[in-house]
Amino acid sequence: MQIVVTLDCVDTEAQANFWLAALAPLDYRRGFHGPPYLSLVGPTPAPTLLLQDVPEPMQGKNRMHLDLDFGSADLATEVNRLERLGATKLSEELSEHGFHWIVVADPEGNEFCVFNQPNGTSAPE
Repeated sequence: MQIVVTLDCVDTEAQANFWLAALAPLDYRRGFHGPPYLSLVGPTPAPTLLLQDVPEPMQGKNRMHLDLDFGSADLATEVNRLERLGATKLSEELSEHGFHWIVVADPEGNEFCVFNQPNGTSAPE
């Protein structure tokens, strides 16, 4: 089984550059590229991020989003790195059930969370 997460983009090349830099600690690389699609693949079993070129900009809130754990307890440093790449910080640090996260958006406004988890646990299901 393979999981592919598709992200609509107005500029797939710019989004690919952002996401490759953002996911660099997770060893993502370019995969298939056949317009209107451009895939970013990580090591197995990581999901593929498929960027799909669409004509319309994002409208409204994401109904689904990525939660990324870069393995760092220092969320502020990770969010600062992402902001230097073009992300926008949308929240202060939030906490629930021992998990901590900050909501950010990629350059086209797609929201995602940078989180860390208590030792010995996995992401909430």
